[in-house]
Amino acid sequence: MSQTIIETNFNFPGQKSIYKGKVREVYTINNDLLVMIATDRLSAFDVVMPKGIPYKGQILNQIATKMMKATEDLVPNWLIDTPDPNVAVGHLCDPFKVEMVIRGYMSGHAAREYKAGKRMLCGVPMPEGMKENDAFETPIITPATKAEMGDHDEDISREDILARGIVSEDDYLVLEDYTKKLFQRGTEIAAQQGLILVDTKYEFGKTKEGKIVLIDEIHTPDSSRYFYGNGYKERQQKGEPQKQLSKEFVRQWLIQNEFQGLEGQTVPEMSNTYIQTVSERYIELYENITGESFVKADLSNINERIEKNVLNYLSN
Repeated sequence: MSQTIIETNFNFPGQKSIYKGKVREVYTINNDLLVMIATDRLSAFDVVMPKGIPYKGQILNQIATKMMKATEDLVPNWLIDTPDPNVAVGHLCDPFKVEMVIRGYMSGHAAREYKAGKRMLCGVPMPEGMKENDAFETPIITPATKAEMGDHDEDISREDILARGIVSEDDYLVLEDYTKKLFQRGTEIAAQQGLILVDTKYEFGKTKEGKIVLIDEIHTPDSSRYFYGNGYKERQQKGEPQKQLSKEFVRQWLIQNEFQGLEGQTVPEMSNTYIQTVSERYIELYENITGESFVKADLSNINERIEKNVLNYLSN
């Protein structure tokens, strides 16, 4: 197997702290900058899998930074530069403790809840008579509380967010507005590639100056679900599964192997052959989402490469 980056333990000049999320590791520099490193860790059902996926971190980082640049005229973001294929550098922000999930279609988690008989998701009604992967009349926002590593994200309603003071009403109105604008732009970008942006999540933070900005990733296959546009209607009419571009294929593999992140369940062993398949699928995702050929970075010593590139950037 190709070398992967599972974790980092750098000590950069001016480093104040490090936060390790499910996939990304974030270094705070001089209480001013963030150095965000996208690892090759794979998370599903809020559980980090034991083995990494070659090129996954590079793919996520490069899609996210491309999409940030493609939406910065609509919504300000934290990004300053990308000194390495796996690294983004940006402004230090105080993150909001919610993820803004927006759904154009009843798929994934929403569909699983619907099948279980629920007709309300995060305080938002879902109409009777819908089939899995049907489009909502208008996209719905179904927030989730942000979890620390190892914990599950939880659905939460707009009303609960405001009642618990997690976000002020004024700020939440901005988050809603930005979420809708980003999803509309993301839908347009996807359509140019013959894709449908099904659902996604956005995270936001405040700069030292109090400005609300987009942070973390955007429109990646980890944070978003895509369908192929061609044949979507025909598949729906026939009741066939949609052809997806997301990590849903990993979730389905785990479900087939009796794992959904529930208590007492054991993560199934991923063979090197299967991991290679996942890597190839992520490359396919990159090329279909961006419309560009994927250029593989040098994997001979990823940690050394990242450290060198970040040190060069910080020194300049």
